[in-house]
Amino acid sequence: MANDLLTAALFVWFAGALVALTGRALGLARALLCFGCLVGIAAAIAALPDGAPVVALPTRIAGSAITFRLAPEGAWLLGFGLAPAGLACALGTPAAQGRAGWLFGAAASLLGALGVFGLGDGASFLIAWEIMSFGGALMILSERLSPPGRPVLFMLGLLEVGAVALMLAILLLSAASHSFAFSSFAGAKTGFGASIEIVIALFLIVGFGAKLGLLPFYEWFPSAYGAGSGASGALMSGVVLNAAFFGLSRALLQWVPAHAGGIGIILVIAAVLSAVLTALYAFQQDDWRGLLSFSSAQNAAIAVAMLGVALVFRGHAMPELASLAWTVALLHLAGHALAKGGLFLTADGVYHTTGGYGIMHTGLLRRSSWLFGLGALFAAMSLAAMPPQAGFVSEWYVFETVFQGFRLDTLTSRLVMALAGAGLALTVAIAFATYVKVFAIGLLGRSAQNFAAVRSEYGVVVGFLGFAVLALAVGMPVWLDALQGAVSAQFGTLAAHQMHDGPLLVPLTAKFAFISPTLLVVVMPLLAIVPITLVLANRRFAVRHVPVWYGGFDQDPARASTTALTFSNALRTFYSFVYRPTAETARESSGQQQYFIHRLVFSHDVAPIFGPYLFRPVIHGVLALADRFRALQSGRLNFYLALIGILLIVILALALY
Repeated sequence: MANDLLTAALFVWFAGALVALTGRALGLARALLCFGCLVGIAAAIAALPDGAPVVALPTRIAGSAITFRLAPEGAWLLGFGLAPAGLACALGTPAAQGRAGWLFGAAASLLGALGVFGLGDGASFLIAWEIMSFGGALMILSERLSPPGRPVLFMLGLLEVGAVALMLAILLLSAASHSFAFSSFAGAKTGFGASIEIVIALFLIVGFGAKLGLLPFYEWFPSAYGAGSGASGALMSGVVLNAAFFGLSRALLQWVPAHAGGIGIILVIAAVLSAVLTALYAFQQDDWRGLLSFSSAQNAAIAVAMLGVALVFRGHAMPELASLAWTVALLHLAGHALAKGGLFLTADGVYHTTGGYGIMHTGLLRRSSWLFGLGALFAAMSLAAMPPQAGFVSEWYVFETVFQGFRLDTLTSRLVMALAGAGLALTVAIAFATYVKVFAIGLLGRSAQNFAAVRSEYGVVVGFLGFAVLALAVGMPVWLDALQGAVSAQFGTLAAHQMHDGPLLVPLTAKFAFISPTLLVVVMPLLAIVPITLVLANRRFAVRHVPVWYGGFDQDPARASTTALTFSNALRTFYSFVYRPTAETARESSGQQQYFIHRLVFSHDVAPIFGPYLFRPVIHGVLALADRFRALQSGRLNFYLALIGILLIVILALALY
């Protein structure tokens, strides 16, 4: 059943891509892509809790048979990733041009992601991986919301670094197993020493980490996401990000499981540092897409940190705690896909209304539908880890899992767990302030301009995703049972069943800690009766509205209000050693009169960490090599004939000797 539905989704997406290529009937193309996502969600539901059976495809690559199987954890991540992707495809890009190219790129991303989730051999997997990357680049380039070229080239350059690392890891594993089939990679580990296994694991971390935004690769996120629309961000931060995590999880848990403890420590350190840095940089963004892109890298890093924790626990022969950490990563990415998709589409709604993606006072919540406001609020609450949303549940589980580090028997592992908990706590605190800034300034704040209400279709879509986040949290006891098949297959434990006790959520045992979003949804409205009653009982007392003191001048709400810059300036000052902030003021005079200022231009920015010291020297080196090899394009026929002659001599020498 699941494989039949996946085949149907494949053909529907392919048909949507063909329709988009014609440049006509784009409404039909959007409908096909959206319908394919619905079919894919149905396939994911049908595949849970045990996954889909293996299917052998009627073709071969490099002499190796191509197989496809949707594992249960893949079905989980695919289903939740497709929910915002389908809605983004239904709405389409808000850009005025390039919609056909965007739809084709979206179809390529979906097809590539499906291949990453299910293909079972290295050659076809790498092809699907590249198609997924190509689709994201095509979406951004087609929209032309910013000057094209450099952000996408920077993204593709770093992603190709990851692709090369993946190719090297797969080639090493296939050389040892004498097969490109993933099923043979686990047995190939016995042919390697510890050092080679660690090198392969590092290749895999770099390869998948380039897509997940682990340091230093997160620096392509704000420029690339910021060059596209929220619809592109919903696809890239949902199904594409989930596919990359699935690939990393499968690779580290199944292909190179030996020495898992050491690899896990490396992964935890890298992921926690990535989470802290991306949270800090997200807080300083004044563009919806840049902020949400850094937040996507931050949440991906939290999930990767839990994967590292799972490796550490498994290295210490603690399968139940390892399965707990791994399950938490899956829960976190499910809630993140829904909430982040909702806010990316919220950003598109803001763009339609204001003409830009800047985080500024718009007063849109006063004019837009209540469904839009609640959906955006629930999504922001989840990403800020506020109860009773899904993000609160998953991050509560994160800390409860890390707190189990005292059970480890080595000082290094216990110390890493303790520092990881501290780093993740800092990340969560900054994320809370970040989404207060997004919601309060970007949607709630009053504006001197009378913007129109957000379009009704965005209200419906954002509302649906926001309530889906709440439904994920409230129904968590049921959702956890759907993951038991994945946990049993991976670790041989019943951890998913042990993570809830009726409506209570527990970290394997209720004696350690517990929460219950299911009961909170009932209790919180009941508690709200008390303040509501007090307000209604005191209606006879008039409420006095007093203007804010503004230095003796007439009050101007637009000038006196808190901006995105002032809100984040305190943290920018405190962490100036990380941000290295810059602020420039330029005075433009009117004509020849230098003493009369016509306009004052203020610009501010924060400096990237890796750009000046890692990426820029590499770029300069490539350009220098290009200058040296420019002679190959001289256009002189004799020079080209000489090169051909030298090449023939080399070929003859190799053939004869």
